[in-house]
Amino acid sequence: MSVATRKQPVARPTVRCAIYARKSTEEGLDQAFNSLDAQREAGEAYIHSQQHEGWVSLPDRYDDGGFTGGNMDRPALARLVADIEAGQIHCVVVYKVDRLSRSLLDFARLIEIFDRHRVSFVSVTQQFNTATSTGRLMLHVLLSFAQFEREIISERTRDKMAAARRKGQWLGGTPVLGYDVQDRKLVVNEAEAECVRQTFALYLEHQGLIGVVQELDRRGWVNKCWTTRDGRQRGGKPFTKTSLHRLLSNVTYVGQVQYQSEIHDGQQAAIVDPDVWQRTQALLKRQGRSDAAPARTQLGALLQGILFCAACRCAMTPTHATKNRNKRYRYYVCSNAQKRGLATCPSKSVPAHEIEQLVIDQIRCIAEAQGEPLTRLVERLVSRVEFDGASGKLSIRLHPPGPDTEPA
Repeated sequence: MSVATRKQPVARPTVRCAIYARKSTEEGLDQAFNSLDAQREAGEAYIHSQQHEGWVSLPDRYDDGGFTGGNMDRPALARLVADIEAGQIHCVVVYKVDRLSRSLLDFARLIEIFDRHRVSFVSVTQQFNTATSTGRLMLHVLLSFAQFEREIISERTRDKMAAARRKGQWLGGTPVLGYDVQDRKLVVNEAEAECVRQTFALYLEHQGLIGVVQELDRRGWVNKCWTTRDGRQRGGKPFTKTSLHRLLSNVTYVGQVQYQSEIHDGQQAAIVDPDVWQRTQALLKRQGRSDAAPARTQLGALLQGILFCAACRCAMTPTHATKNRNKRYRYYVCSNAQKRGLATCPSKSVPAHEIEQLVIDQIRCIAEAQGEPLTRLVERLVSRVEFDGASGKLSIRLHPPGPDTEPA
């Protein structure tokens, strides 16, 4: 007579589940129980319902608060992928598919990572199984609608901004000198407005940006200084040719707002006389944008990107001057002197041929060219060159020796 034996329950392997939560904006994240907490609570409840299958919830939180789903530039998502590649996660649980991604391309990349490491993917509110072809089809359909919804929201936001601009509303951004922001509106700051008016007058007097920049430095005037919502100080920097050009061409000062190429009447008060504005724009146009940011880089600048001014710690930019129509003289100019005037830098400019030849002569002592063009040799050996115009000293920093580079 056989004795019946009771079957012992088969021990199931542990499935380590990571809950990923995301919220596009930071609004409400300071609450005691926010959207990220709600998403995690739903994920934990779903994992608890599958505990008979060996599912357990990992204590690590993968929460991205204030990050869009339109790209993969998210810190918690990066940690999630790293832990998956380390073999610490068997299943990823989300509240909805669009919490993981709203981009079909990015989602395909994530699913590829999941498949490569045999990680399953579960949405609490949308039942599907990524192991079947039908489940994959359903997943892509849901994600297509998520991407469509994101694009619709973007279009609505752009349309709303365009409509607000056409009504003359200020939509935020960096505050400008001459105005303060009160109740999301621009209010004239009389002290700063007077500085703006005098800046326009100085430009019409000097008829050049560098002269105005130097005068503003002498007076100690700086760009708009403001405090961000989190209490950090921004702005308050000395003027450069670029920032001065931006101020002189800002339509805000004549009571207008700009949206792309459209100009509309603004709700803020004007602080610059229309006649002064028109004369300023005509002068800026006549001088050309190159007066604000000259960019005459020529091919063959051997030290471009590696030559720096030792006094200003700024890059020295290649440029040239033409005389007699066919004679060209090449120089390297300190970018600080270029933006704020030659008086601000002891190095100012240096002839390109002489300093390039000096560098070449010095690296000849480090390695033989062996038939290689000297330009390639410089690129291989030199990482940074610093020129001190006050002392005339030149210092050269080299790359670490490689297999084809022998130190002297």
